[in-house]
Amino acid sequence: MSDVARLAGVKGADSPAPEAMLPVPGAPRESGQFGRLVRNPPRPVTLPANQPSQFYRGGTQIAALRGAPNETAGCGPEDWVASTTTRFGEPEIGLSLLPGGRTLRTAIEADPTGWLGQAHVERFGTSTALLVKLLDAGQRLPVHYHPSDGFARTHLHSPFGKTEAWIVVGTSEPDPTVYAGFRDGVSAQTADQWVSTQDSEAMLGALNPLSVTVGDTVVIPAGLPHAIGPGVFVVELQQPTDLSITMEWKEFLASPEDAHLGIGFATALQCLDRSPWSPERLRPLLRVTAGIDSPRVDLLGADATGFFRAERLSPRPTMTLDPGFSVLVVLAGNGSLRSAGDSELALHKGSTVVVPHCAGTTTLAGELTAIRARPPDAAVADPSLLGEVR
Repeated sequence: MSDVARLAGVKGADSPAPEAMLPVPGAPRESGQFGRLVRNPPRPVTLPANQPSQFYRGGTQIAALRGAPNETAGCGPEDWVASTTTRFGEPEIGLSLLPGGRTLRTAIEADPTGWLGQAHVERFGTSTALLVKLLDAGQRLPVHYHPSDGFARTHLHSPFGKTEAWIVVGTSEPDPTVYAGFRDGVSAQTADQWVSTQDSEAMLGALNPLSVTVGDTVVIPAGLPHAIGPGVFVVELQQPTDLSITMEWKEFLASPEDAHLGIGFATALQCLDRSPWSPERLRPLLRVTAGIDSPRVDLLGADATGFFRAERLSPRPTMTLDPGFSVLVVLAGNGSLRSAGDSELALHKGSTVVVPHCAGTTTLAGELTAIRARPPDAAVADPSLLGEVR
């Protein structure tokens, strides 16, 4: 079993909200597992920026990608794209809005099969099982880690933990660096002492520093301690939660109570991976893709498909995309996305688009480069877990 799969624990998915079972009055019946009533089938849609406030600086590279005015560059270091996830402890902050003001989460709950596809719904219910972010670290992020699915289910009442992956799309500082895994392993006593004394130098110094450049990707399994250095701009794929345990909270958070998800460090430190991570052990989590000249580039590899999938697309001049819920982030150029019924959506640098499953086979065209992010592949999910997610 790979380290990615071993560390992430057991997967699950959000249960449908009660209102998700109610029909839309006056709408035709939509076939599918839940028999929702929907007015119109969803289509691909361009999403606006969605930047919940964060405790750290950043956002200049997000503004540049989106072509936003200079005065909006400080709007926030994270842009949550096609988000059905809220900030930890918040009922609505973080949710993406569709044109007209409806949340994407509400739209999916009304027509899960149309948005997500039957196989996905059977595996994950109405959860997209994915959160995509644009993350621009204007300063170094603190040393932190995320719980596994099993830990989150037991201690946090969440069917998902948080395994994540970074696709580096920009750098703005010399020697861009990320950090992952303790080099030599750490005892429970040492980890507890570091947190108690807030020994930032020791915590960061114990991690493997990894120099990165545009095109590099890093998978971060749940439990793995990590940090992102200043100037690193990534498209982040992650499981759909806002669950972070911040070891290095001083100078970042207001108090230690904000750092352990309300369960106390004595419990929270139980899901920290304290084992040694040598360069050889880290290697399967890292990819260098900048030199790959291909219309389609798999960015994360087979081990990540149980959590998320991502590819870099460069149509020459067109390419077809198979049906499936997905998120497009256009990194450069201009073009279009054509779907069923001759529907065409214009794309440009900075466009972020959510594509529903019922859009069918789509055609990406133009001189552009985009990242296509997708949820876990339900077809390859561990069959022993089926039925645990609704």
